[in-house]
Amino acid sequence: MTEMAFEIVRLMMGLMMAYFHQRIADFILEHERVLIVAFRQRGIPVPILSRQMAYNIYFSLGIFVVALELFRIWMLLHP
Repeated sequence: MTEMAFEIVRLMMGLMMAYFHQRIADFILEHERVLIVAFRQRGIPVPILSRQMAYNIYFSLGIFVVALELFRIWMLLHP
């Protein structure tokens, strides 16, 4: 029973990640800018991730988690 609860929580986390992908990406990009400046000051070239690409990555990651968890829940219900 607790396995199913964990799977449902993971499913909800994936849905939340897909729903809030823009806010998550904006937050990560803001902190990433600080790291990019620090690396460039030390002479290490770092590629910059575009805002649209970050949105797509976090949305895709959320949908992947949802699909994976739906599969795992289905496997728990149909052994």
